[in-house]
Amino acid sequence: MSPRASNVALTVVQLRYQLKIFWRTPVAAFFTLVLPLVMLVLFNALFGGGSVDTGQGEWPVRQFYTGALAAFAAVSATYTNLANTVPILRDEGILKRWRGTPLPPSVYVAGMVAMGVVVALIGVVVLLGIGVVAYDLELDAAKMPAAFVTFVVGVAAFAAMGMACAAVVPNARSAPAVANATILPLAFISNVFTPLEDPPGWLDAVGDFFPLKPFVTAFQDTLHPLTDAPAFAWGRLGWVALWGVAGAIVSVKKFRWEPSAEGASPRRRRRTPAS
Repeated sequence: MSPRASNVALTVVQLRYQLKIFWRTPVAAFFTLVLPLVMLVLFNALFGGGSVDTGQGEWPVRQFYTGALAAFAAVSATYTNLANTVPILRDEGILKRWRGTPLPPSVYVAGMVAMGVVVALIGVVVLLGIGVVAYDLELDAAKMPAAFVTFVVGVAAFAAMGMACAAVVPNARSAPAVANATILPLAFISNVFTPLEDPPGWLDAVGDFFPLKPFVTAFQDTLHPLTDAPAFAWGRLGWVALWGVAGAIVSVKKFRWEPSAEGASPRRRRRTPAS
């Protein structure tokens, strides 16, 4: 077996291991998959009777929320999940032990990223399936290639940004605050939690600058019945990809395998001999 094929096989094994960890962590599974589903049902129960003008024409709000929350679930599975999980593994000394094994470090990183992508795919499929069954969402086969490409670009970019966030946060205690503070406020101005019709110019510009709104909008366009096929939003996807490249550069330069002194768990601190 060639080294490249061997690394792929090892990455698949690592992916299975990471998925087991994810499913055995109910809190992670809830906030990544269950919460967007609950929000979809609640938002449609409260606001789903109207329509929204997205620029291409009127669109039922219930279908608008399906695409928006499906995209947000993909972001949660990659950016938020990795930004929270990796610092915990680092502070518990797990990353350090992994680094000391014969397996290439890239295999561990690829396994963690692949886990986020697989969970994101599950979340998107579940939410879109519910949209089709319960909210009359129509999936146009001619637009599905654009939906797939948009999904791939988005999850790759947000996974890279999640690893960058994990690399720069000082410890696991601060990771949830940083991850949520950098994504939740953007969700309110990025057509995720509420459809923004004619927002202030400066708010629109802020949303367009950061990558969440371009990703959500590009993904929603592939589901909008009035958007012409093939519905590729290359400008938005290019901007999201640039953010992903920036995230990848930061994660490579700043990634740490060793736990910081202030971030080490109490158990690890007790094992550290006094100087």
